[in-house]
Amino acid sequence: MVVEQLPREIPNWIGGKQLSAADGKVFEKLNPATGARMCMSAQSGVGDVREAVAAAKRSQPAWAACSPVERGRILLDVAITMRRRQKEIADVVAEETGKSPGEALGETGGAIQLAEFFAGEGMRMYGRTLTSGTPHKYAMTVRCPVGVAGLIIAANTPIANVAWKVFPALVCGNGVVLKSAEDTPATAWIFALIAHEVGLPPGVLNVVHGYGEEAGAPLVEHEDVGVVSFTGSTRVGRLVAVAAGKRLAKVSLELGGKNPLVVCDDADLENAVRWTILSSFSNAGQRCAASSRIIVFDSVYEKFRDLLVERTGELKVGPSDGDDFGPVINERQLSAMLEAIESAEGRGARVAAGGSRIDDSAHSSGFYIAPTVLENVAQDDELGNRELFGPIAVLYRVKDFAEAVDAVNDNDYGLTAAIHTKNVDRAVQFTRHVRAGAVNVNAGTYGSEPHYPFGGFGVSGNGSREPGVEALDVYSETKTISFTVDPGNI
Repeated sequence: MVVEQLPREIPNWIGGKQLSAADGKVFEKLNPATGARMCMSAQSGVGDVREAVAAAKRSQPAWAACSPVERGRILLDVAITMRRRQKEIADVVAEETGKSPGEALGETGGAIQLAEFFAGEGMRMYGRTLTSGTPHKYAMTVRCPVGVAGLIIAANTPIANVAWKVFPALVCGNGVVLKSAEDTPATAWIFALIAHEVGLPPGVLNVVHGYGEEAGAPLVEHEDVGVVSFTGSTRVGRLVAVAAGKRLAKVSLELGGKNPLVVCDDADLENAVRWTILSSFSNAGQRCAASSRIIVFDSVYEKFRDLLVERTGELKVGPSDGDDFGPVINERQLSAMLEAIESAEGRGARVAAGGSRIDDSAHSSGFYIAPTVLENVAQDDELGNRELFGPIAVLYRVKDFAEAVDAVNDNDYGLTAAIHTKNVDRAVQFTRHVRAGAVNVNAGTYGSEPHYPFGGFGVSGNGSREPGVEALDVYSETKTISFTVDPGNI
C-alpha cells in the first residue's frame, strides 16, 4: 500500500470492522506541508464511542483469559509486521505530519522498538512474594487488567504515541479504545489495519477519530472505561482529570513542558548550541520535551547567543530529507505561535532570529514558521509559562549556578531539563535539585527510550509514568493473595 491508496475516508475500527461515523459526519485532513487535502476522516460522536467501548468490554474477558505470555506473542507478531512494513507506515506519518521521509522512518523505528519491549513484558508480568507475621501464612501479589482502557494521543509523533499507549494497555489484558489525534487519523488507522491482519482478536483494539469535545470527552466520561491515559496540553489534562475523577477512574496524564536547558560558563559551547537547536527546533519544536527556555550564564551569554543565532539562520525548513525540520501541524497552531511572538514583542522581547511565517513560493501553502530565538523576556512573562509547541526558544541570562537552578524551578512545569557543564559536581547537584521528571547532562532535553519511565512534576502530569515497566502500573491493578496452610494435614 502507498499513501495514494489510503481510503478516501479514514474509517473507525470498532469490533474488528471498519465503520463510518454513525451519523455520517466527516472532517477534512490537510497535509501541513502543502495545505492540500490529504483525505477525509470519520468524525465520531457519542454513539460511536459507546459502540467502541461496548466492543472492547465484550472482547476483554477472553483477551484477559489468554496468558500474558500469549498476549505478548501476539503483540510481537504485530511488532514484527510493523518492522516489515516500516516504510509503508512511515509514508503515512510523513504525509500526515509534513515530516521528512527519513524522520518519519526513524519515528516508526522507535515505535517498533517500544512495541518489541512491551511484547516482551508478557513474559515478565511479575508480581511479588510477601512475608507474613502469621505462622503458616503465605502471600503474593499478581497483576490484573483494569478492564477497558481509553487512550487519547497527540499528533506530534503519531505512530510512536500509538505504540506508547496501545502496547502496554494490551499486554496487561485490557480492551482498548484509542481516540486518534484529529490531525493524524490515518496513522492510527493503518496501525489498526496491521494489528487486525496479524490476528489481534476483533474488538480488543478499537479506534475512533474525531474532535476532543465530540469523541474524547465521551470516552473519558464513559462509565465502563476503567483507565484513561491522555497525552496533550495541561489545559485539557485538567478537564480529563476532573471528568475521570468524578467516577474514580484511573488516570494517567502526560502533559506539557517549558523545558530548560542550562548553559554554564564551562560548557562546550559548540555542543551546547548543537543540542539547543536539536531540542528546540527538531520536529518543528513539537515535542513535549522540547527546550523552550535556554538559561545561560552571563559570562558566556553573548558568545552563546551569537553562535546560536548564526546556526539557527543556517537551518533549512521543509518536508524533504535535506531539510532540518518541517511544518507545524495545522494553521491554528501556526497562528497561535505568531500571535504569541507578536505579543511578547509588545512587552519588550527582542526577536534575535526568525519570528515570522515562511511564506515564499516553496512554503506559502504549508504551515511553516522560521526557527525563532527570543531574548529580553522576563522570567515571569507568560511566554515562559505557556507551552507553544513550536520551534521557539527564549534566552535568559543568569549570574551563576544557584541562580540557574532557581530559574529552572521557578516554573509550573517540570517535565524535562538539561545542563551543559564539564563540572561533574555541578552536574550531580543539578540532577538532584531541579524539579523535572527527566534530567540530561551535556545532551538535549529529549531522548526517552522504551525502557525509560517518562513523566513530569507540577503541571506536566499527575505523577504517572509511561513507558518503561512503570507503564504496567497504569494499565493493571495489583491484587494481594494470601493463604494459610495447616501443617497437620500434611
